[in-house]
Amino acid sequence: MHLLIYIFSYPIIKIISLLPFRIIYILSSTFSLLLRNIFRYRLDTVRKNLKLVFPEKSSNEIIKIEKDFYKHFSDISFESIKAYGMTKSEMNSRYKYENIELLHQIQKKSKNFIIICGHYSNFEWLLSIGYNVKGNGYGIYTPMSNKFFNNLFKKIRKKHNAYLISRYRIDDFIQNINPNKYHFFGFASDQSPRKIGKSYISKFLGQRVPIFTGAERFSKQYNLSVVFADVSRTKRGFYSTKFTEIVNTKNSRYNITDQFLKLLENQIYRDPSQYFWSHNRFKHLIT
Repeated sequence: MHLLIYIFSYPIIKIISLLPFRIIYILSSTFSLLLRNIFRYRLDTVRKNLKLVFPEKSSNEIIKIEKDFYKHFSDISFESIKAYGMTKSEMNSRYKYENIELLHQIQKKSKNFIIICGHYSNFEWLLSIGYNVKGNGYGIYTPMSNKFFNNLFKKIRKKHNAYLISRYRIDDFIQNINPNKYHFFGFASDQSPRKIGKSYISKFLGQRVPIFTGAERFSKQYNLSVVFADVSRTKRGFYSTKFTEIVNTKNSRYNITDQFLKLLENQIYRDPSQYFWSHNRFKHLIT
C-alpha cells in the first residue's frame, strides 16, 4: 500500500516542485480554504490550542489567527515540496541570514554546533544553511512510516546540502563522525514527547507540559555550542533568520532548554499565525 501511495503521489510532487512561485501560491491559497472549510484538517485541535494559549483574545481575534495559520500552513507545505525544484541561487535569494557571521565565529572556536528552533515559520528551508557555513548539516528527525516518502524527503534535503538522521541513531552517528571536519545539527525541539514519565516539566506558552531536552543533553555530552534560529517571514515566499547563541551560564540542568523556550515564546507571540497549531502540543497538561 505504501508503494502504491508513493507511485500515485510522486508525479504530483514532482510537478509542483517545477511550477513557478506565482502558480504555487495560487494553489496554496485554494488549498488553505479547502483544509480549513471543507476538510476541517485538525480544526478542533487548532482552536483548542489557540483558546488555551490566548484566553484574553476575543472569538474574532482567535478566528483571525486561525485563518492566517491555515494560509501559512498551506504555504510552507507547498514550499517544502517546491524545495525539490529550487536551485541554490533561488534558495539563497529567498532565505536570508541576518548575522551568519555568528556561526562563522562559533566554527572558529569549536567546529561543531547545534541549531535549535521550533516548528515556526518556514523552518524547513533552514536546512539550506549548509550553503553559508562550512561542513555538513544534519537535521534530527523522526522517520516516516512510509519508507518511500522518507527516502524522497531525505533526497530533497540532500539537494540543499543537508542530511537527515533518525533521532534513534544520533548517538551512534556522532561517535563515528570525522573529528577533523565541520558538522552542525538541527533540532526542532518544541513538540510533545511520547514518553512523559521522566520528562522535564516546564511552562511553555503559559502551560505546564513535558519538554524535549535532547538538544541540551546532546550539546553537553559532546561539548557543542547551541544557537537559536529566529525565522520570520518578510513577505510571501521570503524569509529572514537571525541567530542567538544560547550560553549555559547557570548551574542548572535545563538552563539551555529554558532559554530556548523563552526565545521561542517571544517568536510565537510576535506573530502567532506562523506557529504549528495543528499539533496537539498540550495533550499532556500537568496540573
